[in-house]
Amino acid sequence: MNKLNYIKATLVAGCMFALLPEGYAQIENPNIVLIMADDLGYECIGANGGTSYQTPVLDKLAATGVRFEHCYSQPLCTPSRVQIMTGMYNVRNYTAFGVLDRGETTFAHLLKQSGYATCIAGKWQLGRQADAPQHFGFDQACLWQHTIPGAKGPHGTDSRFVNPQIDINGQTATLPEGSFGPDVCADFICDFMEANKDKPFFVYYPMILTHCPFAPVRDSADWDPKSNGSPTYKGDAKYFGDMVTYMDKLVGRITAKLDALGVRDNTLILFVGDNGTDKPVVSSMGNLKVAGGKGKMTDAGTRVPLIASWPGTISAGLVTPDLVDFSDFLPTLCETAGATVPSTLKIDGRSFLPQLLGKEGNPREWIYSWYNTGGGPKGREWVRNQRYKLYRTGKFYDIRNDVLEERPLKQLSPEAQKARTLFEGVLDTYKDARPASVAAQGKQKAKKPRQKQNNRD
Repeated sequence: MNKLNYIKATLVAGCMFALLPEGYAQIENPNIVLIMADDLGYECIGANGGTSYQTPVLDKLAATGVRFEHCYSQPLCTPSRVQIMTGMYNVRNYTAFGVLDRGETTFAHLLKQSGYATCIAGKWQLGRQADAPQHFGFDQACLWQHTIPGAKGPHGTDSRFVNPQIDINGQTATLPEGSFGPDVCADFICDFMEANKDKPFFVYYPMILTHCPFAPVRDSADWDPKSNGSPTYKGDAKYFGDMVTYMDKLVGRITAKLDALGVRDNTLILFVGDNGTDKPVVSSMGNLKVAGGKGKMTDAGTRVPLIASWPGTISAGLVTPDLVDFSDFLPTLCETAGATVPSTLKIDGRSFLPQLLGKEGNPREWIYSWYNTGGGPKGREWVRNQRYKLYRTGKFYDIRNDVLEERPLKQLSPEAQKARTLFEGVLDTYKDARPASVAAQGKQKAKKPRQKQNNRD
């Protein structure tokens, strides 16, 4: 580098640090905790206007951090997990339900390569090989639905909540009677953070709650520590409120542990849902009733809460309308950690770290979704922004005024026509994005019989 270019680079770097909030430039390799609740839509959180459930911990995190109004997932569990971990739209690398192709690079790989201790606890559902979590970059793992397939336990009932079947680093754990799966995972995370408090760590917590079966939690009046679990897949939706509140309580347990370890101000917490709320649940946002739409391509299936907290770095009470989707998490985590995303990795996401810091950043004009739970050659596709949405079929909606997508637009305003033209170009960009080899894997695996219950989980 010649002298002039060196001076330019130094000035640019100095300007970049000057734009950051006070204290941020001094934080190198912050800890990162990514928490992802299972089957929890946007409408369930009090800070988002939800009025059905008690979420005081998340509401406080939102009040003291930043809340996103437009974060979108895939409509179902595994598709969302593949996208968030790899930073790619499903069209590029999704092969089959319950599978993450072992050739993929994850955010855990990249952070681990940058010196982070890495941990995953909660729900896996990405391959039954005993070494799968370590293969994908996690040093430590405490997981339900890892080596033990499906949701059925030895008694023919659900195995994730009361007296669960949990694998720790690929080995089925022996747990005392009355153990509660979500507690086992949260305790594992707390122990991991304590053991690694003097080095940068990354925790990925894909929670077991609030997925069905809707069943008593420890705080429920009819909690039974001797139970064998719910005898039905769905359980009873009357327990969903208890499950949401307990989920919130576990987030509080994690934040309290960070406080106790003295590392809270050096830790970015991100909280998100993996897809919309399950279908039996109807929640309220004041007078508005919102029916869960898990599995649907509508807002009810894909709009999820996103809250970020980082004391001293993220200003309190920020709310942003910027678009975020699950491909954006990998580049955001890497930028936060100072980790390099290899140029050979063709990710679709862009970092939203600037928005966390109250800056303009590089906000999206659109997000894209390709969805096929079986992973075959063709999927349902849409492109959208905060207001408009275009499907590959040609149906075009004004989501702001038609959230249930009941009235496709025919006469377009200049604003709507501009959006449609942009979206058509995006769809053209992804027209041939699905690799033939990946599509063939999905087609082959779709022919193999799967447990019906596992396919819904």
